[in-house]
Amino acid sequence: MIGTIINVAAIIVGSILGILIGSRLSSQLRETVISGLGLFTLAYGVMSFLETENALVPLGGLLIGALFGEWWKLEERLTKIGEILNQLVMRRSQDKSSPAKFVDGFVSASLVFVIGPMAILGAIQDGIAGNFEMLTVKAILDGFASIAFASSFGIGVMFSSLSILIYQGVISLGSSLFSQFFTPTMITEMTAVGGLILISVSLSSLLKIKSIRTASFLPGLFVTPIIVFVLERFFGR
Repeated sequence: MIGTIINVAAIIVGSILGILIGSRLSSQLRETVISGLGLFTLAYGVMSFLETENALVPLGGLLIGALFGEWWKLEERLTKIGEILNQLVMRRSQDKSSPAKFVDGFVSASLVFVIGPMAILGAIQDGIAGNFEMLTVKAILDGFASIAFASSFGIGVMFSSLSILIYQGVISLGSSLFSQFFTPTMITEMTAVGGLILISVSLSSLLKIKSIRTASFLPGLFVTPIIVFVLERFFGR
């Protein structure tokens, strides 16, 4: 959990800096920085997906996960959380930002910060061996990214740290309890699915190329290791 706490602190500090200096940054510069993050996220997602040992596994995980995500209406629920937080924070604020801007910041930053393979692998390392080196590196990257996000989206980005705390905290605690059930292949294929979701985040939220209900794919991260278990257990793959 130490690595997750460091990560949360970095996002909060970065968000504060982004809000403070946001007015000094031109809209053109903010858009360019966000586009740069989008391009990097796209490339990183592709690299992560290419680690797969069997492309059909992340495909199955993503599609089956999407069925669960749509059934549970994850996109709407995540958006609703952002709207509730916006109402609580902005009620007495003089900030004229629209609720949609707050929600965009919360949702986009949450997805970018929690979906990367470093979040999964780092949290697992932290939970299994108490090694939070990878999460420290991720904290540095997220801290700089949150400056750019907050300068564009505002305070909603800061609340994405709650997503980090819950998501990485659960993985760290869960991996410490069930570490014997994770195989290297499971981690590899979870990383590949994470890469596909990162590509979706880049195309939809950052580069604005196509609107995608990215949150609906999140269950794929948990469906994928089950697929790997079935293949290894019954088909020897």
